Amino acid sequence: MASSTGAQKPKDFLKQILGRPVLVKLNSGSDYRGVLSCLDGHMNIALEQTEEYCEGQLKNKYGDCFLRGNNVLYISTQKTQRRAQ
Repeated sequence: MASSTGAQKPKDFLKQILGRPVLVKLNSGSDYRGVLSCLDGHMNIALEQTEEYCEGQLKNKYGDCFLRGNNVLYISTQKTQRRAQ
């Protein structure tokens, strides 16, 4: 029996957020924030307009970034708009 809680499958969620700003938290504790450009079945992630944060502090800015899936703790959408550069 299916639940009516509105929960969705992770694969469906990931399809919905392609091209949108996301936050990717790594097992190391670092955050990467950028636009999700693609991902694969191993959860390898490609981001555009990427910013790296450590302990909440901006450390680096990258154009494009590739993150190996085995390092990813979670992915979430960003609620706030980033400032234009």
